Amino acid sequence: MSNEVRNRIPRVPAALVLAGLAAAAWAGWLGWDQHRDVHADGSTTGPYEAWQVIGLGLTLLVLVYGAASRAYVSAAVVGTTTGLAVASCLDWSDDSSGLFAVGVGLIVIGSLVVTGLLSLLITSWKPNTGHAGQGD
Repeated sequence: MSNEVRNRIPRVPAALVLAGLAAAAWAGWLGWDQHRDVHADGSTTGPYEAWQVIGLGLTLLVLVYGAASRAYVSAAVVGTTTGLAVASCLDWSDDSSGLFAVGVGLIVIGSLVVTGLLSLLITSWKPNTGHAGQGD
């Protein structure tokens, strides 16, 4: 087995684990809140509150940091995006207008862009692990 293939094998389980964790984070932060708030003037908001979305974002930041800092950049991007896409599709698929597909598409695009940029940023901040006296 070539080194390139051998190096990719651990990334598949890492991506699957990250997909599962991202979907679980969605369920934990957003999945339980399904009701819109009706205000006195008849307008509606929701179903999510800002603190729920911020909590999900911070949770995903921890997951992406953990993967990208261990050089699992592709797993961080693909796994997180896949988990969010599956979770949002399952959560929103009962929408009778059919517009949930647009929302899921926006989740996928946004997740790919943000996790890709975060992973790039995290790997560029990786500290120098060289030891003094070893030809630094």
